[in-house]
Amino acid sequence: MRRSFVFSSAVLAMLLVGCAMPGNASSAKEPPSEHGFAAWVAVFYEKAKDAGVSAATLNTALADIQLNTQVLERDAYQPEFVKPVWGYLATAVSDTRVRNGRAKFAQHSALLKKIAAEYEVSAPLLVAIWGLETAYGATFGGFNVVEALATLGYAGRRTEFWQQELLAALRIIDQGDIAASQMIGSWAGAMGHTQFMPSSYQARAIDYDQDGKRDIWGSYGDVFASTANFMQRAGWRQDESWGAAVALPADFDWALADRSVAKTVDEWAALGVKPRQGKSLPSSESEASILLPAGHKGPAFLVLPNFRAIMRYNNSTAYALAISLLSDRIAGGGKQRFRWPTDQQALTRDQRTELQSLLTAKGFDTQGVDGILGANSRKALRAWQLKTGLVPDAFATLEQLQRLRLSP
Repeated sequence: MRRSFVFSSAVLAMLLVGCAMPGNASSAKEPPSEHGFAAWVAVFYEKAKDAGVSAATLNTALADIQLNTQVLERDAYQPEFVKPVWGYLATAVSDTRVRNGRAKFAQHSALLKKIAAEYEVSAPLLVAIWGLETAYGATFGGFNVVEALATLGYAGRRTEFWQQELLAALRIIDQGDIAASQMIGSWAGAMGHTQFMPSSYQARAIDYDQDGKRDIWGSYGDVFASTANFMQRAGWRQDESWGAAVALPADFDWALADRSVAKTVDEWAALGVKPRQGKSLPSSESEASILLPAGHKGPAFLVLPNFRAIMRYNNSTAYALAISLLSDRIAGGGKQRFRWPTDQQALTRDQRTELQSLLTAKGFDTQGVDGILGANSRKALRAWQLKTGLVPDAFATLEQLQRLRLSP
């Protein structure tokens, strides 16, 4: 049975008796519970009301939500960070997704090209984002966005972030763009055909069809224009590609293969970097980086600023690579086959956390232990690899973790 919340001062007082306030250290020690969630929602109601959200919207949007354990389970498991990159790409850039993407591009070609020209972005890029986010509108996620964000705001891993997203979602409802009951999205609160977070919606969504609502759930014009606006403001350069697969010379300095190292395409060419297919590297005066998503045993990519623009949509190299390759295929490009080190086992979150702890303990500070191997962790891993005579590609493997366990 779903619990309805009635927000009166008397009920609020009763809910708060014996319950930790949101943000207190004691609340972090208590396991999530329906009672704790009810108290948290009651407090957040007042916070949102003070922030300008109407009581009518709050009473409607928050009245019938409950702690969603599925959301908390999903928060602990994210495919971009759990699957090996080759497994993720096999699904993300499957022949079926390419075929469906080309069909959708043909179906909406006139509208896509018009919007792409107006916002100076790539039409196949818009379709690729649409395809990877919701399989071209086949699934929006099926979660009540307000309930999902409230659950995460109460007991997720980044409560302050989720609370801000929840407040943005409530403001969207309050503005009349969509009813609370129709605000359906992912477990993380991403909404509509191209999965905008509420804060991104607030900043980037466009009422392209000028019907008075920014409808990313039902209006293709609003969907494509909003996505195009996001990518334009993320720094997309229409006169450049995202990059290309490349071949590296035998004597390549693996320490240069990092997104923090930027050189012009001509400078990379002078170091022996060559196109994997075609006669030349992408034409660009912009600086580019070498990406090794699976270490030195896997394929290499030269990535331009447009790749970074895609990462502003989703801060994952696997995601950005999937969008890049999928957009190329939708635009008519041929299928590329890459040699991946499939014998390597992907590290679990616990193993990545252990790797960070061991590196830091041995003097290679990862600047935090969270199970996510970001720039600081890659820098620390590369430094350890250099010291121990390994190829410094900053790619974490189970073999390296085992070696760290045994080293003094």
